[in-house]
Amino acid sequence: MESIGMHRPRNLGWARAAALLYGDWGTSKAYVIGLAFVAAGFSSFPIILAVCGLTALVAYNYVIVCKNFPDGGGVYSAAREQSRVLAVLGSLLLVANFTVTAALSGWAAMSYFGVPTVYFKSAAIGCILLLGVINIFGPKHSGSLAVLMAVPMVLVVLTIIGFSLPHLTLTHLEPSHLTFQANWVAFVGVILALSGVEAIANLTGVMKLDPGATPEKPHILSTARKSIWPVAAEVVLGTALLGWAMLSLPATLTDTITRRSEDMLRFLGEHYGGALFGPHFGQIFGVLIGLIVGLLLLSAVNTAISALIGLMYMLARDREMPQPFTKLNRHGVPRLPLAVATVLPAILVLLADNLSSLADLYAIGVVGAITVNLGSCCFNQRLQLKWWERGIMVVTFLVLFAVEITIAKTSRNALFFVAWVLGVGFALRWWAMKHQGFETIIIKRELAQAVNPELLAGFRPNLTPGQSILVAARGLTPVLRFAIEEAKLRQGNLYVLYIKELAVNLPGPLANQQRPRWQDDTQAAQIMYAMIKLGQEIGVPVIPIYVVSDNPTATILDITATIGADALMLGASHRTNLARLLKGNVITEVAKNLPENIQLVIHS
Repeated sequence: MESIGMHRPRNLGWARAAALLYGDWGTSKAYVIGLAFVAAGFSSFPIILAVCGLTALVAYNYVIVCKNFPDGGGVYSAAREQSRVLAVLGSLLLVANFTVTAALSGWAAMSYFGVPTVYFKSAAIGCILLLGVINIFGPKHSGSLAVLMAVPMVLVVLTIIGFSLPHLTLTHLEPSHLTFQANWVAFVGVILALSGVEAIANLTGVMKLDPGATPEKPHILSTARKSIWPVAAEVVLGTALLGWAMLSLPATLTDTITRRSEDMLRFLGEHYGGALFGPHFGQIFGVLIGLIVGLLLLSAVNTAISALIGLMYMLARDREMPQPFTKLNRHGVPRLPLAVATVLPAILVLLADNLSSLADLYAIGVVGAITVNLGSCCFNQRLQLKWWERGIMVVTFLVLFAVEITIAKTSRNALFFVAWVLGVGFALRWWAMKHQGFETIIIKRELAQAVNPELLAGFRPNLTPGQSILVAARGLTPVLRFAIEEAKLRQGNLYVLYIKELAVNLPGPLANQQRPRWQDDTQAAQIMYAMIKLGQEIGVPVIPIYVVSDNPTATILDITATIGADALMLGASHRTNLARLLKGNVITEVAKNLPENIQLVIHS
């Protein structure tokens, strides 16, 4: 169970995987539209639609990523084919992101639940630890919890949209009053929920296989599509419609909308529910929304914990982290990664001052990791990507790269946090590799190719006993002594071939004549008797072969293939230049036509 080469149980179905993804993406509606309004007011609708478009692009790209990496398609798997250091860099960016995601979502959930401020930290830490305990039983069971949390949220979103439909209007929409740079910064500021898709990509190694697939040849395209596309469709359409509902509110409520930006869904439910059924219903509906959104935020904590477990297990399996991280419990969950994934977010909550301090650290990790992932796939020629798939991936990569640079420039706290995580992470990697006895060196490409183990594949010595050797000789020459020595060392049979050249045109086929015998040929008999006697003395089976032929080259090749010889030995030719010109060189012709799997030894 705890062997590095073991497969983790594939018990994560598409419904539970989709619920894990929705636990992160579904929460985006809770704050994206409010943040967009704070940034651009009633001219924020294009920003909201741009975020929806980017979400759809990322979803499309990650279906492709999951298809090509069925044993774990996160940034580590994709970047590792380009560079191990790049893969670890992307993974550490995800560690930072998932840690902040779990801490931030746990804190926000307490806010929606109405927990008193003085108990925020202890309540959030308690919920994080509880979800860690649930993950002891694996992502299958924690995914069931995610399903229970996600379904009510979908119903709430549909209900709010339904209540707002009679009031939707374009009257209050305004053209943008900001510069392109300001709009871009505002757009970047509301991209806060993409990490779930990296979590799903990391979990392809435990997803249920498509029909007909096997663990040796895994295929999870159908599961990935069912996991990602329904969630992406709900998030894109739901965010766009809820943003429209927000911008359909009267302009006189501008101050209230700004004040309630952190719990915009609850405010929309109270407003539109109260408009249809009265203020009392609106208040009750608002409390219900707060409870359900809080549960969904806890689901986001669960998604982040599951993703951290899978990520650290993958790093340890490839010896980028200490090997104890690969040990599994009886439910197939790595023990140490589970402990780390639970404790780190709890520590971050303990050190945080407020929700804003956590929000500042949120996006730089996931956007950086997705950028590394898609960039690695774009330039990976091994992936069988269609031209439009690669083109869309390149466009998405360029957009996210620009977003990452903007975040690093505009949020110094986020930049410092990521730099700290990367520094500690690479230090731990260095310690783990030193502990395992690995040394890191830098060599030129030419030297790396010179010591490539693949170059030795054709030079491996064949030491298998029982090999057959065929030797062709015209007399008792040194090649015969060398051949019998080799046959003794290889513990094989020695075939001694003597070809009687016949340069006479016969009236019929040679096969119709009386079969020739080597005993009747004085020169051949001298060779065969000597070799048979010598073979008996040293324990080498000698099999004489006597052939009359007008084409020695063809005969040697035919007999070599017929007996399945492993090696062919020939004595160097002593013909004069004139003889080689008139009759040809047997050795040259044999070497030209001999199969590559048969060794040719020319002895002089």
